[in-house]
Amino acid sequence: MNKEELAQERIKARAAKDFAKADQIRDEIAALGFEIIDVAGGYEFRPIALYATYASTKDLKTIPLNGEISIAVIVDGYQEDAVETVTSIKAHTSTPIVVLSLQEPKELASIVDPQTKLIFVKENFGWGETANALLKGASTKFVILMDPSTRLTADAVVPTLDKLSSGEFAAVGWRGGLISLEDEWRSVDDKGAGEVDVLFSYFMGLNREAAIEAGGFNSRAIFYRNADIEFSLKLRHSGGRLLQLDLPLEQARHHGYYDSDPDFREVQSKKNYDRILERFKGKSAILSPRR
Repeated sequence: MNKEELAQERIKARAAKDFAKADQIRDEIAALGFEIIDVAGGYEFRPIALYATYASTKDLKTIPLNGEISIAVIVDGYQEDAVETVTSIKAHTSTPIVVLSLQEPKELASIVDPQTKLIFVKENFGWGETANALLKGASTKFVILMDPSTRLTADAVVPTLDKLSSGEFAAVGWRGGLISLEDEWRSVDDKGAGEVDVLFSYFMGLNREAAIEAGGFNSRAIFYRNADIEFSLKLRHSGGRLLQLDLPLEQARHHGYYDSDPDFREVQSKKNYDRILERFKGKSAILSPRR
């Protein structure tokens, strides 16, 4: 329906005192880019921005979201990938979605609707800082960090929420593994579903409070993988347990990593991993049971 038709439906809902439906229709009108204002004798429309714009993640305010869990996607280029990912989410779940873009939204503008909020942050402080801003800003108890290269093939949120709600785990995800002791903590072995030392943010569900209390992601981390390893070990160190699940997801090419300058990527990755080794290497007591 267009905005005029929706406005008429809203009038009917208000007349029937179905204010929940009237609020829902108001949100649908907002998703079309208009705020509906009640005036004497009827209503009028006021154009609104499709997305909020901030100079920096430090300016990001609380993001109001419905329900217990939300999905957060960080986009730094390759917006068409993010559009495909968000489309896959909407096909399988009504979970609210927050997309934070570190570039001027172009293709992304098409995803905005009552389920999906779009935020543009002009200054890029890196992946770790952006992930922390989303954790602090989201109003839901649980947050799923999801990479723009990951796609849902069925509902992956329900089993994730089920495990997080049990209170046994601080984080639940799709890909992860055990720190390798054989090569002195320099790699992660994927052992499949079960309790793990590390989860990766291809699809990582978090107890938001536990994540913040553990210190969040390292704000200096540029690439997600080492940021995920360090953050996972911080969760383990604070007493949090991590669970890897078999979930209905598939992985496309991660352009942000594989298509970056290889020399720059190598230098940054080594720098990040050396920091991880310095802090955690040898602290075997924080690791999950071996299997």
